[in-house]
Amino acid sequence: THTHTHTHTTMVSQAWMIIATIYAIQMCSTVVSLSEADKIVGLPGQPQVSFQQFAGYITIDEKQNRALFYYLAEAETNPASKPLVLWLNGGPGCSSIGAGAFCEHGPFKPSGDVLLKNEYSWNKEANMLYLESPAGVGFSYSANKSFYASVNDEMTAQDNLVFLERWFDKFPEYKNRDFFITGESYGGHYVPQLAHLIIQSKVKFNLKGIAIGNPLLEFNTDFNARAEFSWSHGLISDATYESFTSVCNYSQIRRQFQSGSLTPVCSGVIKQASREISKFIDAYDVTLDVCLSSVVSQSKVLNRLQDSEKIDVCVEDKTVTYLNREDVQKVLHARLVGVTEWSVCSDVLHYDMENLEVPTIPILGSLVKSGIRVLAYSGDQDSVIPLTGTRMLVNGLAKELGLNTTVPYRAWFESRQVAGWTQVYGDILSFATIRGASHEAPFSQPERSLALFNAFLGGKPLPEEILSITPIHV
Repeated sequence: THTHTHTHTTMVSQAWMIIATIYAIQMCSTVVSLSEADKIVGLPGQPQVSFQQFAGYITIDEKQNRALFYYLAEAETNPASKPLVLWLNGGPGCSSIGAGAFCEHGPFKPSGDVLLKNEYSWNKEANMLYLESPAGVGFSYSANKSFYASVNDEMTAQDNLVFLERWFDKFPEYKNRDFFITGESYGGHYVPQLAHLIIQSKVKFNLKGIAIGNPLLEFNTDFNARAEFSWSHGLISDATYESFTSVCNYSQIRRQFQSGSLTPVCSGVIKQASREISKFIDAYDVTLDVCLSSVVSQSKVLNRLQDSEKIDVCVEDKTVTYLNREDVQKVLHARLVGVTEWSVCSDVLHYDMENLEVPTIPILGSLVKSGIRVLAYSGDQDSVIPLTGTRMLVNGLAKELGLNTTVPYRAWFESRQVAGWTQVYGDILSFATIRGASHEAPFSQPERSLALFNAFLGGKPLPEEILSITPIHV
């Protein structure tokens, strides 16, 4: 009997161990499967890659049925040792996936029915998280449509914070990772506002720094830099420059346009400027040739004075086609809610345009005081938010904070050529230009943008010239 009881006990304990093991395996698999459900098997037409990709929704508000859509491209090599970087495009109301991931610095670019590998993808240096925000942008949605009636910066930052908290719950392995927030254009609002909220709300994210490209920081300074930029690049005449400075400046025109009524005087100035510039110039990159099939839509953008994201529309068109394919949406775990198609910039969202006037330069100051690294960079061919306004604002902020110049204004290099200019204050606040780059710098200068991104993540100064080379002046 003793043996029998012993055997019985052993069998029971073994049975329990098996059950416990199964339970443990289930528990583990639940943890794994939180993010596992969002794993992308392979995007239609993509080349073979070794890194993992994820995409899906994070619910922000259960009652209102509001959810934000994300795409994560893990780092090409050693993702576990690389930082996490969130990217936010501007608009307001434009898609970080359509613009940022597929036209700028994501791993792939659409070409016909296939995706081509982007050799200068930012996921070479980091795990890249692209977020479509606020709801109403791209695949992100609010089932309660009244949300779209008036969305502002505060609501956007709040939703973005909830997104991050819940995203980290789904991807716990990223919780203690170095974390950076990056973006461009109206991201000059989204990025600092979100970083500020993270610090205020004392959430346990390991936020190290922010980087913003051609950012809207201060309405008057940024928009009024346009006149001198256009004049110095030969786009407008002396007489028109004179009108832009003494009769009606660009920030007045923007303000009147937003309120729906241009005075005859200001209307005259902008018509004169548009006539001189011609509709065959892309204001977002004054040196770039335009994609001729899209000149009509581009001229509309210029004449409407709209400051939404603008990229070479030939690439943008391919992205729109690609993301509207049913097989692509299925693989991305995306769906269209309340809209008939995916678009680069939202048609349903009514953003409070008065928020454009909210200066975010003071927020940069408070981030610096909290020990967060701040980089403002400018593609130097952008006439919409030109480098001169940004440089002046950053320089002014450094003075106000009493920061000494730690890297004096100098050229920086990539592939033995000048890639731009830079100045660093107090080893924490930096300004840099990217030579030959547009409003969306990584689109037109991918290699230089990647070099800048790499230095930013590592907290390193931008590369100096190699002294062994003597330039040959022809």
